Amino acid sequence: MIPPVTTAGALEEDAYRLIRALINGDFTPDSKLSIRGVCAALSLSPMPVRAALRRLVNERALDAKPSGTAVVPRMTQREFSELTAMRLQLEPLALMLGAPHLKPAQFERLDAFVAQHEAARLASDPTGVRQADTGFLFEIYRSSGSALLLSFIESLWLRRSPMFWEARWALLGSSLGRAPHRHKEIMDALRQGQPDLARDFLVEEIRMAGEFLLEAMRFRDATD
Repeated sequence: MIPPVTTAGALEEDAYRLIRALINGDFTPDSKLSIRGVCAALSLSPMPVRAALRRLVNERALDAKPSGTAVVPRMTQREFSELTAMRLQLEPLALMLGAPHLKPAQFERLDAFVAQHEAARLASDPTGVRQADTGFLFEIYRSSGSALLLSFIESLWLRRSPMFWEARWALLGSSLGRAPHRHKEIMDALRQGQPDLARDFLVEEIRMAGEFLLEAMRFRDATD
């Protein structure tokens, strides 16, 4: 029998969820999260924040300093390459599992995300681009019905998001170049009942963005 979640446990879970959202937001590698600063930002007491930060350190979403401050890690090139390789396996799998279960209302949302992405890109709005990108892909991935697969993908995105956010201006400038965006092609292929083609477009998008960032980003030296 699973024991009920205590108030302390619920507070820790809230802190964990909110800190994950922060990391997935406007944080870049090397950003510092002190317990005091997180408590002030989230209006929480130190105990659940400390426990939540410890969980994120254990998940390698954060690094812990002797002072107690948590730091968003800067990956090595090898770590980033490994992350991209895992994305290339898991995200196309989620698309293939989710494709048969997409409903008409979801295609309408996918259309809206594509339009939002294009408008945000033309307006040089990285926050809008990020929201549209996340919304589009996870609309498809959630249709897979696999909570375990989704949790793996979310963990990878938790590691990737700070790197992508730091490179947001470079990525915006490359949208029509070496890191092309393939959401419209993915959506059209899914609508036409061609999940294999949609998967190929997704693979191309992940691979080319990864190759672009390997050259554009500053990585932590592997010997640090």
